[in-house]
Amino acid sequence: MEIALEIDARGLLCPLPVLKVRKALLGLPPGAVLRLWASDPMARIDIPHFCAEAGHELLAAEDAGGGQVFTIRRG
Repeated sequence: MEIALEIDARGLLCPLPVLKVRKALLGLPPGAVLRLWASDPMARIDIPHFCAEAGHELLAAEDAGGGQVFTIRRG
């Protein structure tokens, strides 16, 4: 799977990780894959909810290095 864009949102608190993802996905073509690195514990709830509401596919959500890594396919 080719990652079109990576976003490092470590150190940012809610709602900034979601806002960064939303803005980035708007600039990508449908089907493009984005990877988000986040350290905010609320991202575990916010990112899956955002994806479900906005029509994007959450491909993976993993713990990594004191935070989380989310892989999202643009809907």
